[in-house]
Amino acid sequence: MKRLILSAVIAGMLFTACNSATSNTNATSASTTADATSATNAPAMKFEKETHDFGKLKTGDKVTYAFKFTNTGKSPLIIKDAVATCGCTKPEWPTTPIAPGADGEIKVTFNSAGKMGLQDKQITVTANTNPAQNMVHLIGEVTTK
Repeated sequence: MKRLILSAVIAGMLFTACNSATSNTNATSASTTADATSATNAPAMKFEKETHDFGKLKTGDKVTYAFKFTNTGKSPLIIKDAVATCGCTKPEWPTTPIAPGADGEIKVTFNSAGKMGLQDKQITVTANTNPAQNMVHLIGEVTTK
């Protein structure tokens, strides 16, 4: 008799655990669907050019280029950060939201002091887009004076 009651209790616990796991799966599916829906309404950065070749320049020269982009999404674009792979490259970005359909630019200045040879500087832009990071490149060659 004790074994029968113990078996019934264990079966009840397993049944409850299975139902609990199923409801958590449904909650996860609902969350994933909500994320997918918000992703379709998310802002999107579409760059005019993702790479700019500044050609040849002499050691110590500074070059600046503006990577122009459009918010092709359905909600305002907010740029949180822009980071270059090297301290010799300084990005500047808009601090105000970019409306859907509006244009903006990431202005990047490269200082060639102390550099020599081929250069490829990557700038990672973090925003409220999906995916959250977009990358652009400055490339060129630094020669001696």
